[in-house]
Amino acid sequence: MDMKLRSISEADVRGKRVLLRADFNVPLKDGQVADDFRIRAALPTIRWLLEHGARVGACSHLGRPKGKRVEELRLAPVAKRLSQLLGREVPQLSDCIGDEVKKAIEGLSEGEIVLLENVRFHPGEEENDPDFARKLAAPFDLYVNDAFGTAHRAHASTEGVARLLPAYAGFLLAREVEVLSGITENPRRPYYVLVGGKKAKDKLGVLTDLLPKVDGFLIGGGVAFTFLSAQGKDVGSSIVDEELVPTVRELMTEAKAQGTEIWLPVDVVVARELSQAAETKVVPADAIPEGWMGLDIGPETVQAFTRVLKEAGTVVWAGPMGAFEYAPFSKGTEDIAKALSESQAFTVVGGGETGEAVVKLGLEKGFSHLSTGGGATLAFLRGKPMPALEPLRAE
Repeated sequence: MDMKLRSISEADVRGKRVLLRADFNVPLKDGQVADDFRIRAALPTIRWLLEHGARVGACSHLGRPKGKRVEELRLAPVAKRLSQLLGREVPQLSDCIGDEVKKAIEGLSEGEIVLLENVRFHPGEEENDPDFARKLAAPFDLYVNDAFGTAHRAHASTEGVARLLPAYAGFLLAREVEVLSGITENPRRPYYVLVGGKKAKDKLGVLTDLLPKVDGFLIGGGVAFTFLSAQGKDVGSSIVDEELVPTVRELMTEAKAQGTEIWLPVDVVVARELSQAAETKVVPADAIPEGWMGLDIGPETVQAFTRVLKEAGTVVWAGPMGAFEYAPFSKGTEDIAKALSESQAFTVVGGGETGEAVVKLGLEKGFSHLSTGGGATLAFLRGKPMPALEPLRAE
């Protein structure tokens, strides 16, 4: 996807009222930000705007409130963490549209910032309602999108507003597009995609669309059990998307015809239940006992995958190798993360749970690019439409 975007570095923002769409959709725990990676990723754009005299109103979504006010999804914890990271108070408003916002933005001095409330508290956000977009844009002179994680969504704060105000890409968004464009157009070979996560249905479209573009797939996590089942293997009580088994068989046949390798687990960590105190054992991937379920890749699989990944030129990793949030099933993800962090390949982590795992392990510096995108990253690599990027294209 060849895409040149208008950058904020080209904009005169001094004294201007700037609506910044950031991606502050971060995990919360006990009313606090549990992982601030996405907030930190937006800091270069925020600091640049403030240093160049912009008067900034930042907005974001958080969670899925479905157009209603949900107390637990207010952005107050984000405002608190952003204040700490910037070393200055970031006031938080009680809404993202209306008189309070208008007055607050008009009252800002150059180089000051406020945080608007969760845009998804309004049904017009996800509906990309033109009236809501107009209300959101009304107090502002310029729009900056730095929320790559929502670039595949045509929402009011990502696509609608960008057609109402002079619109620019923030540094984070521009960097994501630059890196992922490079992989799409000219990846270093061999190009492998490491796929995990819970369900095959979440990743089957990715595998199908990337099949002609990659040299191989390494499949772990819950996704692997639908593939093993499609091969006629006994996977015990492991998660299998039964209705997808015929489609998975077709995909594997097509991959073989194209010479695209697919590596599946040879051993797995199994348990009778998913819990922190579960009794576990390692068994061959094709001999999972009845009543047991696969919840992580085993040590032999880690070694096999690591051997393949050592020869890679490019690796995109999307989805943990097991239920890594539970200690008994975290080792596969940890070992693969360590192996990739030491790799000579160009390594990209596709955001979401995988990004959280890498940050939690303190290994982010070992990767070439840690995407903030999740679904947006995979959509871009697949060549899907990115509606929020279209209004930012340079002429």
